[in-house]
Amino acid sequence: MKSNKDLMIQIMDKELGKVEMKAIIYTTYGEPKVLELKNVKTPQPKDNEVLIKISSVVVATEDPLQRKGKPYFARLFLGLNKPKKSILGTEFSGEVISTGNNVTLFKKGDNIFGSAGSHFGCYAEYVCLPQDSLIDFKPKNITHEEAAPICSALTAYNFLKTQAKIQEGQKILINGASGSVGSIAVQLAKLYGAEVTAVCSTKNLALVKSLGADIVIDYTINDFTKNNRQYDIIFDVSGKRSFKECKNSLTSNGIYLNTVISFSVLFQTMYTKILSQRKVIFSATGLQNIRKRKANMKEIIAFLEEGKIKTIIDKRYRLEDIIDAHKYVESGVKIGNIVINIA
Repeated sequence: MKSNKDLMIQIMDKELGKVEMKAIIYTTYGEPKVLELKNVKTPQPKDNEVLIKISSVVVATEDPLQRKGKPYFARLFLGLNKPKKSILGTEFSGEVISTGNNVTLFKKGDNIFGSAGSHFGCYAEYVCLPQDSLIDFKPKNITHEEAAPICSALTAYNFLKTQAKIQEGQKILINGASGSVGSIAVQLAKLYGAEVTAVCSTKNLALVKSLGADIVIDYTINDFTKNNRQYDIIFDVSGKRSFKECKNSLTSNGIYLNTVISFSVLFQTMYTKILSQRKVIFSATGLQNIRKRKANMKEIIAFLEEGKIKTIIDKRYRLEDIIDAHKYVESGVKIGNIVINIA
């Protein structure tokens, strides 16, 4: 009688023998229909890489933009006339199937999660990533689909802790509090002892309140810029209220955070850094030093293991339903995260 461990090894060895895998391919920019389910060659790990069997991958807000090749200046990195990388997907959770000869950080059978970053490739059954990528061991107390949305937590952590240096007792307003980044931001802000005002739509008020928000504002009824209250930090996760609109809602040395890059936000970031007490801050979390992001990831992992934060899953799709998943993300009504379960 074979032990469970022997059976697992046998299964994983069988996986290694697969020549082809299922993946979502796109070879031109455009609408969701450019995404096609195809059989492609299974990647093999280089000396410093791990081969990962993907269990869950997130369809992030930026994925449809990358599919369209927008904003257009992003094509300098994505490919001018057509995509350089034919498989999208960055945030994932899965299992190490094999390792390259020089890999020392992970071994076959490890459950890991993280972000593929500019490597992309996670809309597939398998992906190969360098061992020094933004990957780490999955907390044992959460599932693969709960672990996959790591970038949302890292973005919220970067803006609140690293950029704004949030302090206990501060008043913070989070606009777009029911989204992937916003729902984590509410929880982190409460952990750091801030008074949290969360802005969302009517249907999401109860959810946001359950995440710890002290005050919730239904933006379909009330405009937070006209409530005569001031905040130390306004975190505009949704990118729908400008610094000009929010300026009078900030304290004299308040900080306006925006996750959506634009020329006006970049200009205001530079302008207010020198000439204004109220600051505008934009930060490209994915372009930060990998060591810094790994250190931040350790903090996030500790919070997940201690049950202090949780990821919110709105809908789950199969790989073959990727077009429907993209359409739903583009609808602008998603709550938390959209996950593709593969394994």
